[in-house]
Amino acid sequence: MTAQTDSRDRRPRRTARRRVVDTRRRDELLLQAEAIILTEGFTAVTMDELAQRLECSKATLYSLASTKEQLVLTVTRAFFREATAEIEQAVQAEPDPRQRIRVYLTGVGTAMRRHSTAFYDDMVGYEPTAQIYRKNSAAAAHRVHELIDEGVESGVFRALNGHFAAQVVAVTIDAVQSGALLESTGLTAGDAFSELGDLLLDGLSSGQTVSESPSKEAHPPGQF
Repeated sequence: MTAQTDSRDRRPRRTARRRVVDTRRRDELLLQAEAIILTEGFTAVTMDELAQRLECSKATLYSLASTKEQLVLTVTRAFFREATAEIEQAVQAEPDPRQRIRVYLTGVGTAMRRHSTAFYDDMVGYEPTAQIYRKNSAAAAHRVHELIDEGVESGVFRALNGHFAAQVVAVTIDAVQSGALLESTGLTAGDAFSELGDLLLDGLSSGQTVSESPSKEAHPPGQF
C-alpha cells in the first residue's frame, strides 16, 4: 500500500509551463476555426474536415468544444464579443457626442465585413445562433438609443423619439446582414452604414455645435 502511494507520488506532473503552451495552442486553433466558419459558414463543415485543415487531431479539436454545435456557439459568441469590445473602444475614444453614432455605425459595418453571407445564413437558420444574433442586434439598438440620448442631453441633437430611431437602425442592421439592402442598393456593408450615419446625423442635428464636449461617465459596453 505504501509502495503504491510512493509510486503515484513520483509520477511526472503537468507543469504550469505545459498548461500555458496547451492553452496558447487551443487559442490559436480556435482563431483558425473561427476564420474558417466566419468565411464559409458552418452547416457544410464537419469536425473531420476542420481537424484536417487545422492539422490537428480530432481529440485536440474536441478539447475546444465537446461537439460541433458547441464549437459553432463558441465562435459566434466570440465574434460578437470581440466586435463589441472593438466598437466600444472606438466610441469611448470619440469625445464628440454627435460623431459617436457615426463611429458606432462604422464599427458595425467593419465588423460585418468579417463574416460572409454563408455564415449569416447559417447563423439565422440555426435557432441557438439565431438567439445570439437577436440578443446582440437588440443590444445594438439599445446602444444607439443611449448615444442619441447623450446627444440630446448635450444639445447637439434635437429631442425626438430615440427608441424609434434606434429601431430603424436595428432594422437596417438586419437588412444589411441578410444582404437584402445591399442587393437592392449596390452598396457595401461599410457604405450602407456610412449612409445610415449621414441620414441619422442630418436628421438628428439641432443645428448647434459643441465646442467642448461635456464629461460623461462611460456606459457599460453594449453588445453588437
